[in-house]
Amino acid sequence: MATAPSVEAVKAALATVNDPEIHKPITDLGMVDSVEVAPNGVVSVTVLLTVSGCPLRETITRDVTGAVNRVPGVTDVKLTLGVMNAEQRAGLQTQLRGGTPAKEIPFAQPGSLTRVFAIASGKGGVGKSSVTVNLAAAMAAGGLSVGVLDADIYGHSVPRMLGADGRPTQVENMIMPPSAHGVKVISIGMFIEGNTPVVWRGPMLHRALQQFLADVYWGDLDVLLMDLPPGTGDVAISVAQLVPTAEILVVTTPQQAAAEVAERAGSIATQTHQHIVGVVENMSYLPCPHCTPEGREHRLEIFGRGGGQRVADGLGRLLGAPIPLLGEIPLDPRLREGGDEGKPLVISDPDAPASQVLAGIATRLGSRSRGLVGRSLGLSPV
Repeated sequence: MATAPSVEAVKAALATVNDPEIHKPITDLGMVDSVEVAPNGVVSVTVLLTVSGCPLRETITRDVTGAVNRVPGVTDVKLTLGVMNAEQRAGLQTQLRGGTPAKEIPFAQPGSLTRVFAIASGKGGVGKSSVTVNLAAAMAAGGLSVGVLDADIYGHSVPRMLGADGRPTQVENMIMPPSAHGVKVISIGMFIEGNTPVVWRGPMLHRALQQFLADVYWGDLDVLLMDLPPGTGDVAISVAQLVPTAEILVVTTPQQAAAEVAERAGSIATQTHQHIVGVVENMSYLPCPHCTPEGREHRLEIFGRGGGQRVADGLGRLLGAPIPLLGEIPLDPRLREGGDEGKPLVISDPDAPASQVLAGIATRLGSRSRGLVGRSLGLSPV
């Protein structure tokens, strides 16, 4: 007869199971309440869910059962799912925040290593959200831990464009964001019914942004992208107040009118003392569909040319430092189709010209070295 496994062996197997939302071992999170092993190899495990209506209980059941069944000597697994009490959830919340105060914004702390980019535009319709979503997906595909905060409260569209159809789970006062294509995402659209409009003024917008930054469990992010509403209104000011180290990425299109408005949006950095990381020109041109592959590609400049460079040059003169034009993204109907279907083009067709430009921008942003402003160097005078 096979020898029944030890409790230690079963716990070691459970340590390989990650909570599907928090992405940490369930043993480290205090979710394993009890483990019993009978002489005949039947293992009884009680796992505590963070909330009673946990949307991923089936995933946890499958992963726990599979991990324990692979332990030599196990003949059967009896899994009981319980629910954490208020004290246990509060302890988990404290653990996930590393003991920091509940309302502290981690990205605003001097020791934060997360690069925060605020994606801004002067006017709507320039493809700012599409750029944000594709940059996030490209960074995640490159191995970075990425989050997207949909700060466009009135015109939220990121969940659909990223294909994030999951619902956030609340653990005490913390919100677990759903993921899509390896990107964690949060949006006001996940908390309202249907297509209900959001009718809020400045203080409410500020509070919503503060909660998304402080109350969402983002984990250890390499990059956080914030999709801002167009213009220089309340949300842009709140971002500067809540995350002063956030860097601004300006999105524009080639035409003169859009470039002038985009330059005004970027110039907010002179008042908020934020760094502008660069300019992206979207809808730069349409590759001629009738040109032969062997010949030189002819570009149809539907919206004119040079708007992105004009914005970069204008902001450079205003700020007294060169601002780079990070890329010119060509028109591609599949960018729109991917947004409608929740499949970013950089994922569905990474070889497309637009995907290659977006991936190049993502690589450039994701590989930037971090500055030392506001950080302790651990040095002392001799």
